[in-house]
Amino acid sequence: MNSMNRRSVLLAGLGFAGAGALAACSSSSSAPALVSPSGSAVAAADKKRTKTGRTHEVTLTATQARADLGAGITARTWAFSGQVPGKELRVTAGDTLAATLSNQLPNQATTSIHWHGIALRNDMDGAPPATQSGVRAGRNFTYRFTADAPGTYFFHPHVGVQLDRALYAPLIVEDPREPLSYDEEWVVVLDDWLDGVTGTPDDVFAELRQGMGGMHMGNDSGSPSNSSGHDMGDMGGMNMSGGMDGMSGSPSASPSGEDMGGKFMLMGAQSRLLGGDAGDVKYPYHLVNGRVPADPAVFRSKPGKRVRLRLINAGGDTAYRVALGGHKLTITHTDGFPVRHQQVDALLIGMGERYDVLVTLDDGVFPLVALAEGKNATGMAVIRTGPGSTPQTAVRPTELDGMLMAASQLRAADDVRLAAKKADRVHRIELTGGMMTYNWAVNGRRFDMNHPTAHPIIVEEGQRVRLDFVNTTTMWHPMHLHGHTYQLGSSGPRKDTTVVLPKKTVSVYFDADNPGQWMLHCHNAYHGEAGMMALVAYQS
Repeated sequence: MNSMNRRSVLLAGLGFAGAGALAACSSSSSAPALVSPSGSAVAAADKKRTKTGRTHEVTLTATQARADLGAGITARTWAFSGQVPGKELRVTAGDTLAATLSNQLPNQATTSIHWHGIALRNDMDGAPPATQSGVRAGRNFTYRFTADAPGTYFFHPHVGVQLDRALYAPLIVEDPREPLSYDEEWVVVLDDWLDGVTGTPDDVFAELRQGMGGMHMGNDSGSPSNSSGHDMGDMGGMNMSGGMDGMSGSPSASPSGEDMGGKFMLMGAQSRLLGGDAGDVKYPYHLVNGRVPADPAVFRSKPGKRVRLRLINAGGDTAYRVALGGHKLTITHTDGFPVRHQQVDALLIGMGERYDVLVTLDDGVFPLVALAEGKNATGMAVIRTGPGSTPQTAVRPTELDGMLMAASQLRAADDVRLAAKKADRVHRIELTGGMMTYNWAVNGRRFDMNHPTAHPIIVEEGQRVRLDFVNTTTMWHPMHLHGHTYQLGSSGPRKDTTVVLPKKTVSVYFDADNPGQWMLHCHNAYHGEAGMMALVAYQS
């Protein structure tokens, strides 16, 4: 088997599509010089990370697989070592992970691994073409980095729409000084699924990019439009208690219950929590830990046990409203960072987001339901602490219509809140486009994979940066920043992915302390691939 070391891959990236990510730094005399993903500034920042001296070595083989989704349902997909989700990786903060990606995918497909939420060294971020070339079929690439921030993370490809296959798995970074007290934990991965059932993600994208013809679903001009509000957090500061303003806990795909879309395009999916249109794609299944509701994953415990649930939304196009029947949940973390504890009945989790919650288990059998928000479908797992029958697949816990707090209403724990400081640099990140021509973009400009540094969002090391996400469209977007965590407003939670509702503005702050070239994009797999991406680049 051929191997490819990091240096050769990065050098190969110089010729990517005729204008490599690194060479583009000097392509124009008027453009600012940018920090190279493997430059001295990146190495210097990496040396500052606290390291334990321990290294975990693992090989992740990306290959074609036949996935068993339960209830006799199988699907041909791409997965790591044939598992759905992939095998969990677990390290302690400060450990080094040496993960070798072995690309054994068919059809000469290139791939990569992005370590979602980890503030790692830039040349290990796995985001072609910014930090490396895609790893070619039959080749290997070793990602070696220190994970120094405890939390719940996951990893997935950053090539095309491969995110919507099964190439994902949890990455848990344990805290050696864990402040939480609990007896057990369960990692819960949510996913919307169609690969190998109704088609492939590439088939989906081919249909979506044709647009909706004459039916207007957004700001298709790509030009700015007025924002109808300014909110310092996601989901418009919404606090849901006792239902959804008259909507039931079982939303329909459209007011008439009829979908007029194509084979893959979903039309009429509505959610007040998401500000209107809930999503683009029809999924036949919604999975919890790789299983359909008719044959659910089961967590076995005992009454009275205090359990930490680590919830990860690895989906491509679906937000999930999650509740555990008969229980309240105490939110302790979001996107790996602690918050002031808040008790709720349910959570809304956009693609790429993670939440940690604590729950004290009652005696019996309880459904953990992931309602596909606005899509009239659910995923389900089961927590069993005693005898009893498995809940019906159509079960709708009353908690789904109970107290749900938006991330904007959470507060960062005192020890991770950013110190008060005026922003040194402010960038307006306008989210533009729409469904009619499927022209999703940032600031009216689709990201150019051939020239990734053509229009960078410039920051400088040591700056406090404010990003104003201004959503001019009529759809919601979970906006993800690589290599950093930002804070919602002056005291909101620390996150790397946040939901920006239609016609709303969300302001986030981060300290530019991790030099390099970092992707900023919508974590809807299809919006991002269509062009809703940008590059946040450090000036040299």
